Amino acid sequence: MINKIKNNLFLFGILGLYLLLFIVNMEKGMVALGNTVYYLKEMLIIMPVVFLLTALIDAWVPKNMIMKALGDNSGIKGSFTALALGSISAGPIYAAFPVAKTLLKKGASVGNIVVILSAWAVIKIPMLANEVKFLGPKFMIARWIFTVTAIFIMGYITSKIVKIDDIPFREETIKEGEITIDKETCIGCSICAKTSPDYFLMDENKGKKIAVNKRDYMRLEDKKEVIESRDKCPVSAIQIGETEKA
Repeated sequence: MINKIKNNLFLFGILGLYLLLFIVNMEKGMVALGNTVYYLKEMLIIMPVVFLLTALIDAWVPKNMIMKALGDNSGIKGSFTALALGSISAGPIYAAFPVAKTLLKKGASVGNIVVILSAWAVIKIPMLANEVKFLGPKFMIARWIFTVTAIFIMGYITSKIVKIDDIPFREETIKEGEITIDKETCIGCSICAKTSPDYFLMDENKGKKIAVNKRDYMRLEDKKEVIESRDKCPVSAIQIGETEKA
């Protein structure tokens, strides 16, 4: 139990604050709990879609395409492409971070990722429509112009300070036939455990159901089955130390 608390200090700290709030003011505690439940429901609806989107980008969009559209040499065209992607996106800003990291892995520049995140946060098209409704078109246009200018400046400055090497990517050398699972990415869907029960099983890690290895290496006779499990993973959490498809 002590180890579980140590591994989840932030979570238990939040629970402690809720308990204190309920003791001090029950009414405000209920309001806070209601808000938490609302946002948890929102995350449960949105995040699986986001993880699926990042998996699709990772698997289907060629790296050279991302580099050409959003890379360091994409120039002003890349900046406006990033602005457009952020502006037409949907969902809360926290949904943008997994997408941003996947794009960085595929060759997008730090500056263009700043543009995408900033546009996603403050100039999404639905937001602009509501802004016109409540504050008028003149206000919206003026704010949009100054905000976009600031976003481009932020992207440029950030790209000079933060380099791609500063982004925490998991880079591992996998031996031929070795099977690894990214426990941070796994969403506990259990598809792999059902497809290849001899190789994968579901376990609990820090209060979250995830897939774990039953075998660390793939047997040649099971190659087709194990690769099928990898390909079915909705978030591409499974990696196999070989390049050939079965």
